[in-house]
Amino acid sequence: MSVSQILSITVFVGAYVLIATERIHRVAAALGGAALMLALGLTNGETAFHSLDAGVDWNVVFLLLGMMIIVGVIKQTGLFEYLAIAAAKRAKGKPFAVMVLFVIITAVASAALDNVTTVLLIAPVTFLVCDRLNLNPIPFLIAEVLASNIGGAATLIGDPPNIIIASRAGLSFNDFLIHMAPFAIFMMAVFVLVCRWLFRSAFKYDEKRVAEVMALNERDAIRDSKLLWQSMIVLALVMVGFVLHSALHVEPSVVALLGAGVLVMISKITTEEAIADVEWETLVFFMGLFIMVGALVKTGVIDKVSQALADAVGGQPLLAVMALLGISAVLSAIVDNIPYVATMSPIVSDLVAAQGGTPQAESLWWSLALGADLGGNATAVGASANVVMLGLAARNGTPISFWQFTRYGIIVAALSILLAAPYLWLRYFVLA
Repeated sequence: MSVSQILSITVFVGAYVLIATERIHRVAAALGGAALMLALGLTNGETAFHSLDAGVDWNVVFLLLGMMIIVGVIKQTGLFEYLAIAAAKRAKGKPFAVMVLFVIITAVASAALDNVTTVLLIAPVTFLVCDRLNLNPIPFLIAEVLASNIGGAATLIGDPPNIIIASRAGLSFNDFLIHMAPFAIFMMAVFVLVCRWLFRSAFKYDEKRVAEVMALNERDAIRDSKLLWQSMIVLALVMVGFVLHSALHVEPSVVALLGAGVLVMISKITTEEAIADVEWETLVFFMGLFIMVGALVKTGVIDKVSQALADAVGGQPLLAVMALLGISAVLSAIVDNIPYVATMSPIVSDLVAAQGGTPQAESLWWSLALGADLGGNATAVGASANVVMLGLAARNGTPISFWQFTRYGIIVAALSILLAAPYLWLRYFVLA
């Protein structure tokens, strides 16, 4: 192992420990780690800011920025209050029923849109429902983001790693529906049952608050019906753009920014009001994290790990699938699943080609997708949606610590991978 590789690992592990232990703010830890990577020459400005493989993923950053602006405008219409009251009344104020309703909505929306956008839309409603019913919002937020990663695994556009895999492997939207959606649906059914046990302390019933909510008229919550219609039309067009982005050859980030720009332009709100709810800390944290992981890519650390896997399982399809599933889950929990999949996909492509492109070999792509998508649930920095939700919680005055998230996420991730292993074995090796 070279000196540059040792240094990049040392800096990354140091920053990660600071993020996990919360000795300093996570943004400071990420920026400090990124600065050290640049100062030590482990990466450079050209790579950090312009490389597609080892730099900041600006598509993710600007997708988040565009959707944060859109959500900020929608928030001013009163729609989130309307949905919060309606949801609480539909669930009759029962906390577990509220959680089940929200996680199902989140999973379905994450498959149709993407998990980050869904988290941005569902979080404001959750805060309001929990406030109305005198509930701690943290268990509900954690359950929702875990559901978003499970639901997002079902489709090509549901989770950013899936888009990378589809591009590299030449897979279609329907391919993901056929191969990934069945397991995602099954896993969501399991997750709903697990929620009853995992978050059992959160289901406290306040009869007085419930009675107050049941007496409310949700229609009274709408403050600006004209802005609401404008927002809904723009949001619908943005969603169509997300679904058709591959056919239109337009990045989702461009669609989101166009939608944000049009909505601000046609509405009467000021620029200051439009950007008031942008999570700048979250965006900066992502930039620092991308630069650190990019340094691991540039110095060859991640490639070294990936190549070792390829050498170890060459010629053994089942072993390769299971090893890739487990390693993808572990590494995606540590380095964020987007840069991990970007680095790993060329290795998987070589493995598939080396094994003759058989159905068993093709299952390596689904192993990578399941490992990365579901493994991202394990830690607070494992997936983009996790980081966004933590930023929203902190902004709302209910911060979620790294370990508070991880103690729930690691259980769900481990259970998901344990169930994914027999799914891959049965579908591609026994029943193929």
